[in-house]
Amino acid sequence: MLALMRYGAGLPMYRMDQWQTYLGVPLAASTQWELIKASSRTPELVYEALIVWGAQGQIIYSDDTTMRVQSLRREIVAEPEDTQRRTGIFTTSIVVRIGQNQIALFFTGRNHAGENLDRLLKNRAAELPAPIHMCDALSRNQPQGVKTISCNCLLHGRRNFLEVLESFPQECKKVVLSLREVYRWEALAKKRQFSDEERLAFHQAHSGPVMQELQQWMNDQLEQKKVQPNSGLGEAIRYMTKHWKSLTRFLEVPGAPLDNIHGVINNAA
Repeated sequence: MLALMRYGAGLPMYRMDQWQTYLGVPLAASTQWELIKASSRTPELVYEALIVWGAQGQIIYSDDTTMRVQSLRREIVAEPEDTQRRTGIFTTSIVVRIGQNQIALFFTGRNHAGENLDRLLKNRAAELPAPIHMCDALSRNQPQGVKTISCNCLLHGRRNFLEVLESFPQECKKVVLSLREVYRWEALAKKRQFSDEERLAFHQAHSGPVMQELQQWMNDQLEQKKVQPNSGLGEAIRYMTKHWKSLTRFLEVPGAPLDNIHGVINNAA
């Protein structure tokens, strides 16, 4: 129960210490930690098993966020500057889809998402095909030791246009409405419960022309110098064109998701 309250509900140990004191049964935070540590081996075995099972998944979603861990921070500060390999601390969330089920894993430390994904996929059966990997376009999100089918998040690309919407309303509206059309077809495919192959053919027939026209429009903006490349709009367009293939993997690969959010939410539902 202590572990569930601390790591499941996010209740700090000092607050539990206070509540136990109010109830007349003091339970110091240090004692709580000792009790949790003593019983940690069982969930650790479950976690290790989930890593092995997760490595066999068909679709993998991953993302990083910064994290504070005081023991790691002290370790980093103590290192000579010329030997520090990295000063950041991160939590990588990895959600794996296996059939109709999902496994959620979290790795906290000095490794980036790509390195943690390498750790996961080293447990993958050799006879399985490369998994689909959905993430944003940062290079540190890509594994180096294992081949994956890389997909990039459409919502990350869309967000860049939303951030400059007030400055370039007409141009940004063009992109946002085009992507809305793609998501409309995606919602219809889910409603009709298409198989991965049926969904692919559906998107190729309906979303394909929309994305092709959008790509041509963005190329024209840059090639015909209708937009300054270093402006907010120019950078948003260059991001999309640079990562176009991985952003439109859903038009090539059965089951490839559109983004790093809706696939996880819909599968969980």
